[in-house]
Amino acid sequence: MKSTSRLLPLSALAAACAAGLATLAVVARADSTEAKHRAAPEVRTEKSAVARDRGVPQSFAPVVKKTAPSVVYVFSSKTVKFQHPDMMPFFDDPTFRRFFDDQAPSNRRRGRERPQSMRQQALGSGVIVSSDGYILTNNHVVEGADEVKVALNEGKNEYVAEIVGRDSKTDIAVLKIDAKGLAAATLGDSDQLEVGDVVLAIGNPFQVGLTVTQGIVSATRRGNLGIEEYEDFIQTDAAINPGNSGGALVDAEGRVIGINTAIYSQSGGSMGVGFAIPINLARSIMDSLVTKGKITRGFIGVAFDELNAETKKYFGVEEGAPVTKVSKDSPAEKAGIKQGDVIVKLDGVAVSDGHRLRFMVGRLVPGTEVTIEVIRKGKPETFKLKLADQSDQVLGSDRQATNKDDDEGTLNGVGVADLNEETRGELNVPKDLQGAVITEVDPDSAAAKAGLREGDVLLEINREPVKNAKDAIDLTSKPETKRTLLLILRDGARRYVVVDETQPAKKK
Repeated sequence: MKSTSRLLPLSALAAACAAGLATLAVVARADSTEAKHRAAPEVRTEKSAVARDRGVPQSFAPVVKKTAPSVVYVFSSKTVKFQHPDMMPFFDDPTFRRFFDDQAPSNRRRGRERPQSMRQQALGSGVIVSSDGYILTNNHVVEGADEVKVALNEGKNEYVAEIVGRDSKTDIAVLKIDAKGLAAATLGDSDQLEVGDVVLAIGNPFQVGLTVTQGIVSATRRGNLGIEEYEDFIQTDAAINPGNSGGALVDAEGRVIGINTAIYSQSGGSMGVGFAIPINLARSIMDSLVTKGKITRGFIGVAFDELNAETKKYFGVEEGAPVTKVSKDSPAEKAGIKQGDVIVKLDGVAVSDGHRLRFMVGRLVPGTEVTIEVIRKGKPETFKLKLADQSDQVLGSDRQATNKDDDEGTLNGVGVADLNEETRGELNVPKDLQGAVITEVDPDSAAAKAGLREGDVLLEINREPVKNAKDAIDLTSKPETKRTLLLILRDGARRYVVVDETQPAKKK
């Protein structure tokens, strides 16, 4: 099997060791909608930053003694059913068979009927956050589980746990055990973290028992990793391994500042690139799950692209989220935000990119009033709006698309045609959407270099709407500049593309 670098949820790897196949460790990612209404857990917090002017201590033993009793082992189990016993070729692989032990039919038992279901276990960790039994862990540790058990005091006391709620979009789950007087962790303030701060990771890697590793904060606000839908990770080089999922990342004073969740690995073991969910985010998700039984997220109603070197030059900004679409009757449309605006600030906080905007909006509850600053045609404008409920709608990147061309002026080497019923059907273009379809792109043209291809639909040229092929030709016949901003549609998604014809075209 070829080895490849990848981002891995930790308990999925631990499940592979315990049950044999990591790809089966995660099933449907559905969030809890538990209807119970409870009071928010009473948690102990300390918001001050760590003392950074002190020297490195000779021992972290006092910190471990303070925090370790709050870290628990989490065991979940579920029954995995197979559609047909012959669809389990991995049972004949000696590596997987060794993981499955007696559950797997060996070559010697080939004559017997193969099982059509099996019991699968996942291993992880958790953090006690209240003395009456509330525990934070990862969603992927308990997702789809028939039964969840929690072991305290290095496995000496075991409890059956209730799953109070789960949020697959941030990978947080809240458990509750029937116990009192537990050693609850002290929660810190993850917003106070700085790169270089010392941190300890505490959990149950490989089911060897309570383990502590030490490192530093390597980065904060890591996103665009493709692990979860909402990402704002703390990155650390403290060794994190399978089974650490849901465990504590603590600062030098023993306060929990993150929930360990994933690693970047070629081998399945720690390579010094681990990720933890900031405790401030985990805390807000927990409070909502406990008190409301669900998560509600804000929605403004825009889709956006990510800036690249060319679009940065065109829009005249270094960071932000260029709007590719504004949903009808959405808060953004009602406020006056338009396609082509670049969102650069939300409530005075800089928006570095589309990922950051998505996270910032998603953290706010529906009904929140916000101020959004955009750059429109080089000038700043400010809008106020009230967030709607995201519900089934998704504030997401509308990335994918291309460019258009003509013969004279700009977009040389590009052919266009009107949209008709046949091309709309082939390209999945809505009936109410106007534009011009690209029919050919000269492979040596600037348009091809920019990424345009046949089948792309031109929606705008230099922010002017394109209704048909004639519009496309007219808008490129007498250009003010040889750099053209296009809004295109490809595979149902939109993006901005800049075609730069200031450089001589490559000759055949």
